[in-house]
Amino acid sequence: MLTISKVTKKYKEKTALREVSLELDCGIYGLLGPNGAGKSTLMNIITGNIKPSGGTVYWDGADIYALGERFRSLIGYAPQQQGLYNSFSGRRFLSYMAALKGIAKKEVRAEIERVLSFVNMQEAADRAIGGYSGGMKQRILIAQAILGDPGLIVLDEPTAGLDPKERVRIREQIKALAGDKIILVSTHVVSDIAPIAKEILLIRSGSIIDRDTVENLCRKYGGSKDLEEVYMHIFGEEEKDDASDTV
Repeated sequence: MLTISKVTKKYKEKTALREVSLELDCGIYGLLGPNGAGKSTLMNIITGNIKPSGGTVYWDGADIYALGERFRSLIGYAPQQQGLYNSFSGRRFLSYMAALKGIAKKEVRAEIERVLSFVNMQEAADRAIGGYSGGMKQRILIAQAILGDPGLIVLDEPTAGLDPKERVRIREQIKALAGDKIILVSTHVVSDIAPIAKEILLIRSGSIIDRDTVENLCRKYGGSKDLEEVYMHIFGEEEKDDASDTV
């Protein structure tokens, strides 16, 4: 069980999160909201990369900061194309991440092969990451996130840069992982999360404004049959503002 209790994060004059409280048990959760809504800040707090200004995150009732390394060994995090070493091969990068996660040496080779197969990267595993396409970089990030079979997996835009076939493949593989895990997926591709999410978390201006199943959200917001229509109904104007601000 992941419990987020009244978490707030402030950056000088800006409040990125406002007393966010959530309880998540096993299953897949989609985190949806426009740019600047607080998605990345929330994910970085959950994974322990940044500390909240107020509030606490608990794993099975224990403060994640008190758990320290024990908690970090239980999580897998895939940021959007960050933290890669271009001179490393994909296999070397995964070996390095396995060492950081404390995976036993005798298990590393088999574990690397498992995650490479998961993201369909066996043939490119010995090539330098600097020569990977954006989609390949995204897949190797997903691979490192699931090393060691973590109980909590946080994925930031996991299908960004993938072609439609690979997006469907990764989506179905994420679904297959979810039995005994908590998986939080932030994405702008609503169609990638709608078919597999246990619940959708809607975030705006640092606050969770709704949380429900896809079916119930569609019923609430105008009786739509399509979560993408619901998303545009709620956030459409903000998405347009984001686009107009882009240089």
